[in-house]
Amino acid sequence: MKTFSNTVYQHTARTLAVASLALLTGCDGTMFRAIFDDVEDATLYEAAELTEAAAPDGAIKVLNYNIKYGGARLLFFWECNGTRYTMTEAEVTGHLDAIVDFINWADPDIITLQEVDRKSTRSLYIDQTQYLLDRTEMNYGAYASQHRADYLVSDGMGYMDFGNATLSRWPIEHAERHALPLVGEYPGYYRYLYLKRHILDAEIDLPGVDDFHVVNTHLEAFSDDGTKKDQIDQFHDHLQALTDEGASWMGAGDLNSLPSGSEQLSEFEDDCPGLFDPDDYSGEENWLDEMFWDFNSVMPLDDYQAENSDWYSYTGNPDIGWTRTLDYMFTNGTWVEGTGLVMQDEFRGGYTTLPLSDHAPVYAELEVGQ
Repeated sequence: MKTFSNTVYQHTARTLAVASLALLTGCDGTMFRAIFDDVEDATLYEAAELTEAAAPDGAIKVLNYNIKYGGARLLFFWECNGTRYTMTEAEVTGHLDAIVDFINWADPDIITLQEVDRKSTRSLYIDQTQYLLDRTEMNYGAYASQHRADYLVSDGMGYMDFGNATLSRWPIEHAERHALPLVGEYPGYYRYLYLKRHILDAEIDLPGVDDFHVVNTHLEAFSDDGTKKDQIDQFHDHLQALTDEGASWMGAGDLNSLPSGSEQLSEFEDDCPGLFDPDDYSGEENWLDEMFWDFNSVMPLDDYQAENSDWYSYTGNPDIGWTRTLDYMFTNGTWVEGTGLVMQDEFRGGYTTLPLSDHAPVYAELEVGQ
């Protein structure tokens, strides 16, 4: 599976050296704000102008999308042959506007997003959750950070805050950030400023449905110590607990794992050496099985096993095309039969999404109020 090269540690070591100097010269260390509580309230949003949201007529349209910080197909320093650390204003707004156009075309009722920047230096301090709310039919949002640091000195990365966001036509009554286990194999100094994976649980006031939750996550990609499996299990347990409590829910995210029956586990054509070792999912083949056994997936496992490529949702190289399945949606309810798909291009989904992000959006309609 994918692991870090020494170069990544060097980036963090430079930042921690500055942190140590700040502490020695009197700073109390809170400037980084890199630590989170096990459970804490998420940040709630509202569009600048609200649009009318009618009660659903038997079903709602839901979308899951990893938008890569509004970076489209730019290659950042951690990617194969990547050199970029920041974007220009024209790049950020141009990429976000392209995502806005897609969202307005797809016309979903609820969206779960991963890799959303919140006023980061990398994306010119634009609050991407607010940007999308103000330009789409979505009215309300909830955001929880996955990587927050007040200043990353390494290579001019500066202020960093990115994470998961959930957007909804209907009000979000409450939203919480639930911490997931950290990667234990990394040294303590690295874990301090490394990504803090979490579950974002938003309770939505969906007309006709009592106690409806949208659960959004982005799981670990780079561990050899079982952390990813622990995070999958905790995501599963969170969803099961909601079911046990009598709640209705849909759960979605970038799980960074392949489904059972994947024909390829390593040596993907779009991978190449860089800051990370190439992807290798060997040994993880059955890690998602319990999710498929206990909940209803947008992607029927039999359909995936019959034709893997129909459900591919990620590629590191747009010239090669989609190469593997990393993005999922589950529910304890019922999907409208035949509506679930990965929106890869004009032939599958009706929209060419390859230029917008390194992930493709997952779409389906969820039965409600019946």
